[in-house]
Amino acid sequence: MLASAGAAEKPKNAATAFMSLIKVPFLVLACVTLASVELALPGRSRAYVAILAGQRARPLNGTFNNVPVLHSNQPEIVTGPGILVNTAPGSAIATETNRPLSNASYTFNGAFGVHMHHKYYPSDVSKLGGSRSRGLLTLALIASNPGKTSVTLRFKRGSVKNSFEAPYHSNKLMGVKPLGKRPWNTGPGDATAVQLLRNELDRKVPDSVTIPAGGRVVVVRTILPARGIANGLLQGQSDGPFTMAVVATEQTSSDQKLFSVLDSGRLAPGRIYLNRIREIQLGRVFSRVAGVALGDEYRASINHDLSQGALHVPLTSTSRHHFGTQDIQVNPLAVRMIDSALNNIGTYGVRYSVTLNLAGRGNYQLVMSHPVVSGKKAFTAFRGSMQIEQKNKLQEIHVGLRSGESLALADINLLPDQDTPVKITLVYPADATPGHLLSVVPVDQLALLRRRQLQQKSAQQTITIKKTRTVSPKMPPPLPAQQQNVPLKPVLSQQPSLMSPKPSANQVRPIDRAQDAEPKTDPRYTDAIRTQQQWLRQLQGR
Repeated sequence: MLASAGAAEKPKNAATAFMSLIKVPFLVLACVTLASVELALPGRSRAYVAILAGQRARPLNGTFNNVPVLHSNQPEIVTGPGILVNTAPGSAIATETNRPLSNASYTFNGAFGVHMHHKYYPSDVSKLGGSRSRGLLTLALIASNPGKTSVTLRFKRGSVKNSFEAPYHSNKLMGVKPLGKRPWNTGPGDATAVQLLRNELDRKVPDSVTIPAGGRVVVVRTILPARGIANGLLQGQSDGPFTMAVVATEQTSSDQKLFSVLDSGRLAPGRIYLNRIREIQLGRVFSRVAGVALGDEYRASINHDLSQGALHVPLTSTSRHHFGTQDIQVNPLAVRMIDSALNNIGTYGVRYSVTLNLAGRGNYQLVMSHPVVSGKKAFTAFRGSMQIEQKNKLQEIHVGLRSGESLALADINLLPDQDTPVKITLVYPADATPGHLLSVVPVDQLALLRRRQLQQKSAQQTITIKKTRTVSPKMPPPLPAQQQNVPLKPVLSQQPSLMSPKPSANQVRPIDRAQDAEPKTDPRYTDAIRTQQQWLRQLQGR
């Protein structure tokens, strides 16, 4: 999510990159697309998406709404109690520098949203768990009313989950699977997103909260376990102005203790970007978001005739991964903490409503992909849920997608002279890396891609085996030096059991002095003895 330092150099660099592509063999070029520049890197990063197969992607050209959303994700990893973000006027002391940092001051009034995502790794290692008890932190959202009349908050949908309530079973959830009624094994990030996707309000979230004039209330709270995750997504409406703050303290059920953390004016430890403020401002470091973003929903609609070719559009695209479309789906921040990211690159908690109006005939597949940047190890790029609606049929799926993968989400059967709308809805989860490609391709195109990938995998395995294979010498090693000048006598094979049958107990072996004096060798072993003698002479000659 970085940008090039010199705007004047962009055209030149782009032209150089394009000319270099001309030299690439067509077979390679057919399977890749060039990503945009990652800021502050000396060279360009190339992202590969095999499903494009030399085809071009179209911009989606959707729009965000203007609903303000409080994002509490910086620091992502919290090491102790304190304030995480506060939209009230003023400042708070950073633990790392012992200096004040200005709050992300913002007054909410009307529609609003909240996104919280934090991990807890206590600085006290005795609280990490294992053989000892695990440390627990209470994460809470506090709403304050600076006015002279009460303000009521009404919640439409939302949820707050932690690692205890929604563990993640990674081995069972990769690929595309039907979404169950209670998908609490998909991790806190997806569990909250699913409830928002289904327009549900979790039972732990109140329908409404009234803040007295000049007062404050704890809206929601959850337990943040050591080495665990807590995630919250809320959407609501207020009938007056108010501010919000997210705080953390040692496990407690007392509202007063939570208020005292807010009154302490000290930020929670774990802010690792305070010494990189300049790099954040220049776009060289992404950081995390602590502030207020504008937009909790992204809507887009596109018409496409598949008889003219496959459809490829970016989804949650960034300045780094937009697949050549220049369509960057990033909502801006109204205010932010100084160590926050400049924009809401992740769009976490944002509802995507994308409608594909398709024409054509035949069998197609809806495919989701994530680019892989050359030289980087594959990682889990998306683990979340979505709804796919076509022909009045609603399909809910969970998707576990690795970088570099292309997964078929749904089958699409198109009839001639008939437009088929396909609606994709998802709430972008916290456990994902933005920059995805959404495609509608013929069934045989994805099958061909699968065969090529299997062939490449098989070839790579063959190469690995050849590199690790050990080769034995064709000839035995020479004798030690002290034995090389010693004349060697041929050793005759002495295997009487093979040359003649062993006499039985009732048989008497005749005495033949001539045989004892001059033993005879079975003709079957003559060649073997001769070869052995030749080998011994060769060794002597060395």
